[in-house]
Amino acid sequence: MTTATQPERQYSGSTREPWDDTGGEMPARNGRETDRTEREGSEDGEGLARALGWFSIGLGLTQIIAPRGLARMIGVRDDEDNRNTMLAIGLRELATGVGILSRPRPAGWVWGRVGGDAMDLALLGTAMKSQNSDKSRVTAATAAVVGVTILDIIAGQRLTHNSLGNGSGSAPGAKTGITHVKQLITVNRSPEEVYTFWRDFENLPLFMEHLESVRVTDDRRSRWKAKAPAGSTVEWEAEITEDRPNELIAWRSVEDADVPNSGSVRFTPAPGDGGTEIMVELRYDPPGGKLGAMVAKLFGEEPNQQVKGDLRRFKQVMELGEVVRSDASIHRTMHPAQPSKKPVSQPPRINGAPVNAEGEIL
Repeated sequence: MTTATQPERQYSGSTREPWDDTGGEMPARNGRETDRTEREGSEDGEGLARALGWFSIGLGLTQIIAPRGLARMIGVRDDEDNRNTMLAIGLRELATGVGILSRPRPAGWVWGRVGGDAMDLALLGTAMKSQNSDKSRVTAATAAVVGVTILDIIAGQRLTHNSLGNGSGSAPGAKTGITHVKQLITVNRSPEEVYTFWRDFENLPLFMEHLESVRVTDDRRSRWKAKAPAGSTVEWEAEITEDRPNELIAWRSVEDADVPNSGSVRFTPAPGDGGTEIMVELRYDPPGGKLGAMVAKLFGEEPNQQVKGDLRRFKQVMELGEVVRSDASIHRTMHPAQPSKKPVSQPPRINGAPVNAEGEIL
């Protein structure tokens, strides 16, 4: 099994620079040409970001000064709710524009614009379904927002790439807002059982609430798709960097991932035959860096709580055979705390292990 400490040339399909026999990265053939290309890319990204910053300020002022006129322009009804929405979006645009123009490397603020674009598209989608809206104008406004979103993503990618490779010597986490998560839980199953279940990555969406799908492509690589704030999705390809049966699985995302990430899950026998202690450690770089992480928290996507909830559901799947749903997961408003009225079905067991209808141990 290939480990993370081996030279990069041993990873099939890698698009990184070749490695020489001493394990060091080979120099570029033309350093001046490379520097010039990176400098031009940096200037392009910063120039586009400045233009987007001024666009944000102009749009924000328009939404604050003339919310009624802009509402009619995009085809939505001029009522109090829509005016308040326009004012809120205008304040967001104004703050984003100032943030972009006041920072030397505004990658986080540009990615914040991408998050705002996703919210705007969601609002326009709702307006499209309304009987009180002008469908043709809403469609035109949606097309305009999609076009601006593409520019925002291009600017964000350029600025993020430049901040990762500008050689300034700063810690990566200081630039990109890398998030580190570490959670532990004990499951009343043997290390062999929990490892076998987890190692089949296509099982993971059963208990990872934000994971839509995992498709295994070979014995080392898999394709992941997950939910993101504001109804968007992110995808990446991951590769196993270390695999010790019944003990450890480690992975990392490969090139061009929407969300660069790496992590590991360890399976350790609990004291006194008490099952298995599972330690999950995760590092990832949310879109937009620290600002993106803050936006995610506003949507209730706090990573430590998210992983803790995933592990709790994993424990239920392993011990009960399914995820237990309470009323709290059904009701969206205040209600008396009580278990779900739906009874929890538990599979039959032999010596504590679940069995199928034919009496075979699962």
